[in-house]
Amino acid sequence: MTNQPTTRSTVANAAPWGSSMVYSRAVRVGSTIEVSGTTSVDPDGQVLHPGDPVAQAKECFVTIRAALEELGSCLEDIVRTRVFVTDVSTWKLVGAAHDSVLGHVAPASSLVGVAALLHPDVVIEIEATAIIGSARQAGESA
Repeated sequence: MTNQPTTRSTVANAAPWGSSMVYSRAVRVGSTIEVSGTTSVDPDGQVLHPGDPVAQAKECFVTIRAALEELGSCLEDIVRTRVFVTDVSTWKLVGAAHDSVLGHVAPASSLVGVAALLHPDVVIEIEATAIIGSARQAGESA
């Protein structure tokens, strides 16, 4: 049996600060995809929904979904999320937004309070890990 080289695929980062710190929006190696910290900004770097953790969380998941789909995956393949918030008192609102998108998946998750993110109007950042083919089937127990 021979070992085949593992293929690495990436999704380019469209954030305007990408020229200061080179990174990919997402990286796939084998069946694992790591999605970088994702915030609620448009391609020009304008913050969407300033100060609104729920709307920003939903925007983050739009971006995460697009990156996963570009690499042959889907939200249902997410096995872990890491959520960073600048105001930990919003955890219930953020949790509800997370559940509205991933409640049926029930990934492992962390929610961490941080002092600041890259822009003062950005109040949430989300990372995700997906394993292609691991999508939870309807009716499976959580």
